[in-house]
Amino acid sequence: MPLFYLRRLTGRERSEKANRHLAFYLAFVAGATDAGGFFAIGHYSSHMSGVISSLSSDLALGRRWLLLIGGVSVLSFFLGSFFTTLFVRWARRRELECEYALPLIAEAALLLWFGCRGRNFAGDQAVMVTVMVLCFAMGLQNAIITKLSDAVIRTTHLTGMVTDIGIALGRIVSSRWRNTDVETAREIDTVFLLSSLIGLFLAGGVMGTLGFRHIGFLFAVPLAMVLLLLAGLPVVDDVRRREGVEP
Repeated sequence: MPLFYLRRLTGRERSEKANRHLAFYLAFVAGATDAGGFFAIGHYSSHMSGVISSLSSDLALGRRWLLLIGGVSVLSFFLGSFFTTLFVRWARRRELECEYALPLIAEAALLLWFGCRGRNFAGDQAVMVTVMVLCFAMGLQNAIITKLSDAVIRTTHLTGMVTDIGIALGRIVSSRWRNTDVETAREIDTVFLLSSLIGLFLAGGVMGTLGFRHIGFLFAVPLAMVLLLLAGLPVVDDVRRREGVEP
């Protein structure tokens, strides 16, 4: 990838094109992480609606271990979103280029550590560590794309995306009755964007399942490398500026 492209992808200066392209990459990574994690331990890392729904059943039926896992999942996802905001605001106050890259660097570090260390855990310990790491990483990622797009784009919230596609298609049909071509074009663009994100999440899920099946925890390492490639350049630019070297 050209350096200019990578710099704009996760740098401080944002554009709609950069937001969309970053969302495409992150949707694939999220799908691979979510489905791969489910294959490894039987728990999703980004599906908070399902997790909270399961919590109610586990609470009612007294399934303490599953209740604990569900609670840890929600808490870890929440903390990931929380720390994304801290990272962004810390970098913004210092006028750093990496304000949107830092959470992705943190996510990459978690996946890299998990890929290299995951096989050292066993049994219930493996489940708990996997849930904590992957849910925290997904919280980081979902919050960063939500913040930089002003909540227009999400990479893990598929329920919302499917809902928005249905709304957009309804608007397309109704706009045909009123002959409003501008509104139709805008809604078609929305359907294309959201359908692309869902498709990439699905493709990532297939890749993640196959990867964790045949490679194991080490499959998280190439996912981490992708994130480092996407987010590394703004960090390098900030380091060079601190040393008095213009990027």
